[in-house]
Formats: sequence, C-alpha cells, structure tokens
Amino acid sequence: MNRSARVVSVLDDIVAAKQVAAEGLRLAEVRARAADAPPARDFAAALRSPGMVRVIAEFKRRSPSAGWIREGADASVIGRGYARSGAAAISVLTDERWFGGTLNDLSAIRAAVDVPVLRKDFVVAPEQIWEARAAGADAVLLIVRILDDARLRGLLATAGDAEVAALVEVHDERELERALGAGARVVGVNNRDLSVFRTDLAVSERLAGQVPADVVLVGESGIASRADVERLGRAGVDAILMGETLMRAPDPAAALLDFVGCSRQDGARQ
Repeated sequence: MNRSARVVSVLDDIVAAKQVAAEGLRLAEVRARAADAPPARDFAAALRSPGMVRVIAEFKRRSPSAGWIREGADASVIGRGYARSGAAAISVLTDERWFGGTLNDLSAIRAAVDVPVLRKDFVVAPEQIWEARAAGADAVLLIVRILDDARLRGLLATAGDAEVAALVEVHDERELERALGAGARVVGVNNRDLSVFRTDLAVSERLAGQVPADVVLVGESGIASRADVERLGRAGVDAILMGETLMRAPDPAAALLDFVGCSRQDGARQ
C-alpha cells in the first residue's frame, strides 16, 4: 500500500472510531454540562483584522504521519506563549489515539488564555459539538470530506444552537461549493492533497477568489515561512492555521513571532 492510500485508510479508520465514540455520548448529559461552560468567545471576529493576516496557532502533540512532535508538552504553557506572541486563536487537537491530545488540553488552554479556542477533531455527530462546548471550546472543526450534505447542515445547525463557531474545512472546488451551500461562514482551505500527500499553497490561492468577501477564509497546511503567509495574504486570506512548524521549534511562542503581523491585501476577494 502506498503512502497516500495509507493516509486515506487511516482517515477512514479515524472516522469509524469517532462514530462509535459519539454513540457512547449522551446528548442530554453533554448539553447539561455545556450549559455550565463560560460564554463562547467570538472566533470569526478574532480572525478579521484590516490589512493583516491573523494566525491560529495549533497545539499538536503528534500525528499519524509525523509521529510524536512534542510528546510531553504542557498545554497551558504553550497556550499562554501563543497568546503572548499574538495568536488570534488557538487550535487544539483533542484526538488521543492518533494525535495524542485530549479535551483536557483544550480546557487547560481555554482557562489560560483570553483568545478563542478551536476544538480540532473529527466531528461526525452533534454530541461531539456539545461535548466541545462543555470543555470550553469556542469553535469546532467540520471536515467536508467526511460529511454528507445532510450531516454537514445538521452539524452547522447544532454549532449555532451551541453558540460555537464552525471552521468548515475544504480541499477543492466541489467541497467549497458544498460548504458555502450549507451556510458556512468560516471556511478553511486545506492545502494538503491526501491523494498524493503533497501540499501546495496554490490551492488556497485558487479557491480564494471563489469565497465571498463576507466569509472568513483560513489557509491551512504547508505554511512554513513568513513569505508563505505574505503570499496567502496577497490572495485575500484572512487567517492561517499552523501547528507542526511551531510545535517542532525549540520555543513555539518565539517561533510564532515570525508569522504574526503579515500584510493582507484587502479587496483581493469580492
């Protein structure tokens, strides 16, 4: 089995496991816990700043392809460092089996910072959204590739009910059309093509012109230099999400300083 086939196979395994795990959650119970959570912070607003590309800094311990990145990382320490260095929001991997994270990491970071926190996981059921809100999440990731249209619309509706934002991730034109058709207000373009396991910033550049100016646009994956951020800024991207580059650095907070404050071409998207 080649590498790209293995990645797709792992994705299928993850989704199947998440569906089983979601069945073990009791909706009434997680909704009751969510009612006790502090008010959600405005994720979408945090990602908009005239003339500037904002940064979502990610807390990521490992990945199926890269293995361990920072196994013993202290979530609250990394989170506080990101916030001090200018992160507009913080993304937290909460999958334990494949990414080494937990909802405890998210809660620890949420308690340590004043910026919005995104639960980055493989959400396939409403219960997971309420579970995220109960842990303090201000936003959740929804991956179009793993959701049919009915489920995507349903999860967006649940996010609205739970008063959390949804970062809706797409990989190509068809997925972008589906995301916008479902009512996504924050769209993330993943520059990684799982079919060949290659990243290309041209994906974000190509799709940017198809994203309405009133929809928040986030560029994801393949961002390794300030020049990369400036390139996406010229295409009108509102924010970028990056994690592995930061988490591999000796000092993630110091590394983040190289990526904040990049210019954005206002008016690049109509």
